[in-house]
Parts: sequence; C-alpha cells; structure tokens
Amino acid sequence: MSNIYIQEPPTEGKVVLSTSLGDFEIELWSKECPKACRNFVQHCLNGYYDGTIFHRVVKGFIAQGGDPTGTGENGESIYGAPFKDEFHSRLRFVRRGLVAMANAGRNDNASQFFFTLGATPELQNKHTIFGKIAGNTLYNLPKFDDLETGQDDRPVYAPKVIQTEVISNPFPDIVARKAIQKPEKIEHEITQARSGATKNFGLLSFGLEAEEDEMEAEVILKETSGKVKSKSSHDLAKDPKLSSIPAVHLENNEKELKEDVSNLSKIGTEEEEKSRIQKKLKRPKVESVKESAVPSDEDEELKQTNHIESLRKEFKELKKSLKSDKKNTSRTEQKKNKETESEDDNNDVLRSFHQTQEEYRAKKEKLPPAKAPNREELTLAYLAKFKKLIAGAREAEENGIEKANEQKEEVGELSDAESTEDPSDLSWLTHELKCEDTKPTLAKDANTKDDNWFDIYDPRNPINKRKREKASDKSKKNEDVAKRNRR
Repeated sequence: MSNIYIQEPPTEGKVVLSTSLGDFEIELWSKECPKACRNFVQHCLNGYYDGTIFHRVVKGFIAQGGDPTGTGENGESIYGAPFKDEFHSRLRFVRRGLVAMANAGRNDNASQFFFTLGATPELQNKHTIFGKIAGNTLYNLPKFDDLETGQDDRPVYAPKVIQTEVISNPFPDIVARKAIQKPEKIEHEITQARSGATKNFGLLSFGLEAEEDEMEAEVILKETSGKVKSKSSHDLAKDPKLSSIPAVHLENNEKELKEDVSNLSKIGTEEEEKSRIQKKLKRPKVESVKESAVPSDEDEELKQTNHIESLRKEFKELKKSLKSDKKNTSRTEQKKNKETESEDDNNDVLRSFHQTQEEYRAKKEKLPPAKAPNREELTLAYLAKFKKLIAGAREAEENGIEKANEQKEEVGELSDAESTEDPSDLSWLTHELKCEDTKPTLAKDANTKDDNWFDIYDPRNPINKRKREKASDKSKKNEDVAKRNRR
C-alpha cells in the first residue's frame, strides 16, 4: 500500500462531514481538480448537503450521496449547469476511502458524490476523484458494509449527513452565500421543521379532549384580543399587601388632562388657576388602598415575635432529637459490649483476642501522629534503641541471661517486641541466616564418560557399517565355535 500513497499528489483543503455513521475528514486535491473541489466546498459552506442521505450503498464498492431529494436523480452544481470531468494520471481507483463525483455520463457532474469502499478500477477515467478520507475517520467506512439494503441498492435505514464544516478553505475567494434552491419536497420539509412541530393529538390517549381544549382556547383568544386588559399580581394574588383597587383612576385623569388642555386658552388670571389646582389636591383619597398597601408597626412587631417564637420551638426540638440520638447510640454501644463480654466468657480464644486488641489500642494512643514535626527524630531514637537491644542480646549469649534482662530494662519500650512464650529469650535477635554447604555441580564435558553415557552413531556412515559387519562376523564365529563344542 505504500506505493499508492507515494503516487498520490499532496492535498490542499479540508472538509468534515458529520454523519449518523460518524465523522469523515475529506482532504481535497484542489490543484488537480479545481472545478470539482470548488463545487464541493461551496455546497458545504452553503449547507447544501445538510440533511441529505446516502441513497445508494453497494457493499465493497461505493456509498453514494449528495442528492437533496434522496432519490439519486437530482442535484445541481454551483455553476448552474453540469461541469466537465477532471481526470488526473496520479489519481486512480486503487483503494477505499477515495471521494469522487457521481454522474450519469461524460461531463455530467452536479452535486452527487460517492465514497469508494474498496478498489474500483472499472471506474477509472469515468468519474472525477477530487478528495480522500483521511485520519482515523477512515475506520468509519466499513460501517457502510454493515448496512441492510433493499431494491436498487437503497439502504433500509439510510445514513444521514448531519452537518458539513470547512476546516481549511483552499479557495479564498469563496464565501458562504444563499444556497441553490432545493426541490419543493425538501423545501417544504425544511420550512416545517424550522417553523416548529405541529401538535399531533392522535398520539395521545386523551387526544380528543386535548384537541377540544386547544380549539376553545384559540377561539377565546381571538374574541378577546384587543379587548381584555392584562392582569398583574395585584389582581391575581391573594396577598393583603397587594391591592387590586387602583390608587389613581386613569380614565378620570385622562379626561381631566384633556379639559386642562382645552381650558388653557380660557384661563385668564393666576388666581383661577390656583383655585383649580387646590380643588384637585382636595380630592377624596382611597383609604382601602392605603390600609392594604402600607402595614402598621404593630403588625410588623407581631410578625417578628411570632417568628422568634417559632425559631425557639425548632431549637428546642433539635436539642431533644440530639439527646435522644446520643442515648440511642450509647445504648447500642452498651449492648455490643455486653454481647462481646458474653462471647468472651464462653470462648477463651475470643477473650485473648479482645485483650490483645485493647493492648494494641493503648500502644497506638501512645504513638505520635503520622504528621508530627518530630516524627523523624522519634524513628531514629527507636532505631538506636533497637541497635542497643541487638548488642545486648549478643552480649547475653556470652555473659548469660542476667545481663540480657538488665539490657532489657535499660531499653524500655522495645522490650515488648519479644516472643510471648519466654520474654527473657532474646535468641531471635542473634539468629544468623546460613546456607547449607553444598558443592556446586559442574557442567558435564562431552568427553567425560559415566553411567549416563550413550553412544551416538549414524547408521548411514560407511565406517559404522564396517563396524557392524565386523561385529556380525564375530558373533557368527562365536556361534560356530559354540556349535562345534556341543558336538
């Protein structure tokens, strides 16, 4: 396969097709096939392939797509008419992963393309190769071979192009523009999808009732549109602080403002204007609004006291619950201790086990914590004590057990590490590891002969043949001599 990659020219430009079978990174031969690559890149920028399907899949051969109708009979190029083929001597159908233009004949290229799923030499000089699938996305191609197909090589569940993205545009003059008009069927489906899905009440078990309610709501909205005023939280909420009665009557204000505007020309003196303003200021105020909107100080104090009392009650309840929890835990612990004690009374092994556990717990409490600042100094001190203990044990072997006991009292804490059978026995500290004195087995020489020696000879060798003949002659002579002696 290495010679194939060397023969192909370098690529320039990259596009990613996101499909339902995975992504496909397509590298383009934009210098060798400029028309086909320009057409493909422009369609990708315009989103022309978004939502299209692979309508034809032939296992081990090709996977074809790019038709917006999904029938395999439509598709347009960006040039407005089919463009010519672009064959190149170094681009050949010798492997899978090539991207080429699909056509209905010579120089009849539009928007449809296909991926090769294997070597297809019969397509050479019939279809324009303009790209290749690169990288790890090449491993998504075998998924096409696993698809179930029906009549006319059409997949039962057709893979779909979800989105196209131009990673590297080899043509700087190309910019995304309005897509070429798609057929009516596809346009209608796209507009329906973008406008929002319609409610299908037939899918619901209570569909008829829901549909009737929806119709009634629409009729009411049409009848009341422009007549019904919007309602605020003052109108809907049952809060004593929020009143639904308006503090100022807007209709009366509007009328008065209009009268003021009309009477501006009639007002002659400042005294008349002052008297009119004073009348407006002496308008009766709505008491219910004030009473409901502004709470009194007494109400606020009552609320605060009620809130404090509720908090106190909660605090007392929490205290009681904590005390009951502690009592329950202590009771459970006592029960466990009693159970363990009863088990210990019945079994000597368990009793000794629990005793050793308590001893180790006491020793562990004496030890410093793992993150103590003087941890290193303590370990060195223990090491020095252990060295002294070993030296005392060696002296004890020479001078007797009494001196060993004296050394043990001087050392202190590390004396607990002796054997439980005999605390005065320190022989394990002076024990030395010795290997058995065994002579090494030497390798056998080929010339040394012993009981395990075997003669190896080749029966085809002429020297061995002579030896066998001599041996057979000797055996015959011996037999003849034995026969003569018997006579």
